[in-house]
Amino acid sequence: MWAFFSRRLRMWLILAVGAPVAGFLLGKVGDLIEARRGPNTVSKALHTGRRWLQRRTKGPLAARTAADPAGVRDAGAPAR
Repeated sequence: MWAFFSRRLRMWLILAVGAPVAGFLLGKVGDLIEARRGPNTVSKALHTGRRWLQRRTKGPLAARTAADPAGVRDAGAPAR
């Protein structure tokens, strides 16, 4: 069935589904290694890979950032 998808659709599926899942799995494996042996080079590399993928991922598995507390900073916006 994979062969019937266009090249562009296959790439989209890999990036939209595969990248977030891969990032999640990298983090879980890194957590398991840290729980058994403590922080080491392998677990740090896995966490770095997870963070790299999360920065490039959007959707429900993406990392959340806090909103700007100052709000809109547009010079044309009326002051209240």
